[in-house]
Amino acid sequence: MDAPILRDVGVILIGAATVVLLARFVHIPSIVAYILAGLALGPGLGLVTMTEGVEVISEVGIALLLFIVGLELSLEKIKDVGKVAVVAGLGQVGFTALGGFLLCLTLDFSVMEAVFIATALTFSSTVVVVKLLDQKGDLDSVYGRIAVGIFLVQDMVVIIALTFLSGLGQSGETSPAEMAMGVVWAFVGMALLLAVAFGASRWVLPRLFGWVARFPESLFIWALTWCFILVLGAELLQLSLEIGAFLAGVSLAQLPYHGDLRRRVHPLMNFFIAVFFVSLGVQMEFGAAAEVWFPALVLSLFVLLGNPFIFLWLIARMGYGERTAFFTSVTVAQISEFSFILAAMGLSAGLISQEVLSLIGMVGLVTIGLSAYMILYNHWLYERLKGRAVLRMFRAPERGREGDDDDDVGIQHHVIVVGMNTLGRTIVRDLADEGVQVLAVDTDPAKLEELPCRVLLGNAEYLSVLEEAGLRRAKLLVSTLHIEDVNRLLAYRARRFGVPAVIHAQDDHMHGELEALGVAHVLNSHVAGLRQVTEELQKEGVFEP
Repeated sequence: MDAPILRDVGVILIGAATVVLLARFVHIPSIVAYILAGLALGPGLGLVTMTEGVEVISEVGIALLLFIVGLELSLEKIKDVGKVAVVAGLGQVGFTALGGFLLCLTLDFSVMEAVFIATALTFSSTVVVVKLLDQKGDLDSVYGRIAVGIFLVQDMVVIIALTFLSGLGQSGETSPAEMAMGVVWAFVGMALLLAVAFGASRWVLPRLFGWVARFPESLFIWALTWCFILVLGAELLQLSLEIGAFLAGVSLAQLPYHGDLRRRVHPLMNFFIAVFFVSLGVQMEFGAAAEVWFPALVLSLFVLLGNPFIFLWLIARMGYGERTAFFTSVTVAQISEFSFILAAMGLSAGLISQEVLSLIGMVGLVTIGLSAYMILYNHWLYERLKGRAVLRMFRAPERGREGDDDDDVGIQHHVIVVGMNTLGRTIVRDLADEGVQVLAVDTDPAKLEELPCRVLLGNAEYLSVLEEAGLRRAKLLVSTLHIEDVNRLLAYRARRFGVPAVIHAQDDHMHGELEALGVAHVLNSHVAGLRQVTEELQKEGVFEP
């Protein structure tokens, strides 16, 4: 590889890591931090320019970004809120697209520029919102599920926009008839790729990944393989690579292993995302940005206020309470990673100017940055606005559908059992028979089958798996694993979160280490019978059934 490429990538990563570290102190989302790093490294200091190598890496970053966005969109999670997601999602898309287009014309942009800007304003950021909701523990709440459903609707509209752009890109400087034919063939290709993706999701991938999941270290490679198979398919059909990557993610999101797949792909994705968004900042120009500061301010206010207003009205009309409607509306007050991708594609195709790219970048910086605080402090905001005219004007019921305003944070006061070997499965069954709420965790999907409790596929070494298992809200953590390093880590994390732990030890030395880590009870399956183990735990009052 050419040395300048290594230098540029190295400078990008150092700059991104530095700015992200500083941004954490004020809770600025990483995407915003990356763009700021690009502005500093490119227009600011002149340390990085857009070379061919950096462009290739950023294009791979786009594909992986949309792959991970697709992995977040499981239909199973949103089946109970599908109607409101479709109505609110399509309603907001129509309102924002039309309002944004008219606003851009008023601000003296050309028709083509107005179309691109309005499209960029239409979509909300799946990556930013899902990360923040997961951080708050609200991803499984009613408003969290509605938000994810809305993102799925928006993202499917994005795919239509990308398909349309692919058709225009094929046509070049041709007649309107040839351009129309290019768009038609692009949609035919997209329909074919969509059929392949969802056909495989139903009949091929479950069996294939069911076998692969028994070897967790292979999941990562197979997931990326499927991603790039559809990327190549999109290229053969003369579609944008982003369409193939997104559909690959959505098809895998319907499998029971999508959570584990998402966790394994994230580290590699984070690298490419950093390069893409830093390179986007590098392409922005301070001079162009200075010329569009007023339109950027107006459009940012349109997104920050207009999107929440339309969602508040639509969700309230669907029968949901004021609290759920407000929390959901706050989550969509920003533009999306798709907005930057569309802008970059428009610039490369010569359809928009550098000035428009800088404008969309500025709107992204403002809306993503401010909406992050709105999401993190949504409870505080609601308490300040509750009962005031600004919320009463939407005529949302104080209490909506049953349970829609409850703090649904997932499973609570439960026992987590890690390791579904013979000992683990027996403990799970005995606890379930006693009426205890149990969550079983293992890396092998076959071992989780036919258990009388909730299950979670994943490696308990990952903190994200324990957070998804609700360790902070659990009343007991049990590990029957025979892996000493993992058991030490679980004992440490249980103590850190203040949760009693029951850990398996194979010898006296490990027994002493676990006791020193504050483990409430040490299991030794060689000394006690399997059923005696669960009886002993109850006798000692480690948990109450």
